Amino acid sequence: MEGEHVHEVAIVGAGFGGLGMAIRLRQQGIDDFVLIERGDDVGGTWWANSYPGCQCDIPSNLYSFSFAPNPNWDRAYPMRDQILEYLRDCGRRFGILPHTRLGSELLDARWVAERQHWQLETATGPLSARVLVPAPGLLSEPSSPELPGLERFAGNSFHTAEWDHSDDLTGRRVGLVGSGASAVQVVPEIQPLVAKLHLFQRTPPWVIPHTDHPVAGGMRDLYRRVPALQGLSRASIYALRETLALGITRDRRWLKAMELNARLHLRRQVPDPELRARLTPDYEIFCKRIILSSRWYPAIQAPNVDLVSSGISEFREHSVVDGDGVEREIDTLIFATGFKPAELPIAERIRGRDGSSLAEVWHGSPEAYLGTTVAGFPNLLFLYGPNLNTGHSSVVFMLESQIAYALDALHTMRLRGAAEFEVRPEAQAAYNEEIQARLDTTVWNAGGCRSWYFDRNGRNSIQWPGFTFEYRRRTKRFDAAAYRLGA
Repeated sequence: MEGEHVHEVAIVGAGFGGLGMAIRLRQQGIDDFVLIERGDDVGGTWWANSYPGCQCDIPSNLYSFSFAPNPNWDRAYPMRDQILEYLRDCGRRFGILPHTRLGSELLDARWVAERQHWQLETATGPLSARVLVPAPGLLSEPSSPELPGLERFAGNSFHTAEWDHSDDLTGRRVGLVGSGASAVQVVPEIQPLVAKLHLFQRTPPWVIPHTDHPVAGGMRDLYRRVPALQGLSRASIYALRETLALGITRDRRWLKAMELNARLHLRRQVPDPELRARLTPDYEIFCKRIILSSRWYPAIQAPNVDLVSSGISEFREHSVVDGDGVEREIDTLIFATGFKPAELPIAERIRGRDGSSLAEVWHGSPEAYLGTTVAGFPNLLFLYGPNLNTGHSSVVFMLESQIAYALDALHTMRLRGAAEFEVRPEAQAAYNEEIQARLDTTVWNAGGCRSWYFDRNGRNSIQWPGFTFEYRRRTKRFDAAAYRLGA
């Protein structure tokens, strides 16, 4: 388009990844960027998820940007509202909001080869940028199972990620499907309110006692006066949690102590041996994400809670029938059934050099070089991309590593006078062959379960098979030799 302004960078998504990238661009003196966000506020998954009890399972002092410590965390593990306020504050404090377009969903993005830039169509109008940085987040697309007769159910139904706050659950009969992280947080909050809670458990999770506690006001004051003390706390938490990667990715015998802790926790809180058997997983600990809770087991043993392990046969107008043929009347149905991280809609909307979309190239199994760049998609830097999730540490650490790599890519372009970069297919293939081979021996692949880490082709396209410091080392510099640089 003649006379059209081409931004240096367009970022899609205003969660930790998108905001972090925007902040680092400004700190590098790059102000010609735009940040688009489909929601009505910044925050990403922490804006979208507002269900009761929503909390991060990574300690507060590690779940923040290294360059923006937050001495105001009032709990050892941060609650959703405080994380959201932290991200809003980062947007304000670092001057990102003037660059941000809210309610601006990405509809289409195409690489224009003759102009060497990306052309975007958004809900708020078109824009162009030399470099595209999608940061959609991993847990952004809710997954609701297709169940027989669900369309006939006349009551209210919603996913935990789309919580209906207008539905007062007080005194109502509620059916909740799922027993993962969001269910474990929601159930203790709503159990005292509802008349009856029918909990449809698909697979019992491994649960260990939660060590969350309030952070004393005096400690917060100390963090403000002596920031290095909070930095020391962050480093200690990081180092301790990094030891878990040894058992998860190298030698699963190191996880036995954690499994013993979970079994003892179950025995202490669930005296009934029959119920305890129903709540004992049949797979190795950490095969699915481990759950932190000291309130889950007491809540599901309350008199008004009915634990159903036989599955769901069908829904009727005002009821649900379980796998044993027992009918239960319900007023509200809640899905705590997780997300579809390998099926992100944004992948259908980004088209590369030959016009194919990411979704078409991936065929249901996302892959990228260093989880960041994709052959056939020049000047694309995908944050929180394939195989970058961890089972033990903070994704913010991984995102900061990616962002440093992205910034060095931009720096390399300027130094070499390059207008575009594109990872070589052979580099991407060799990297992913290595990652998949390493994943085969991890607890996720060999621990006897199937989880949301696996895509529709049965490939683990989500998890990172090593220590996070290894990923930081590998992304410390933009390795130009793995790329084709074009003038």
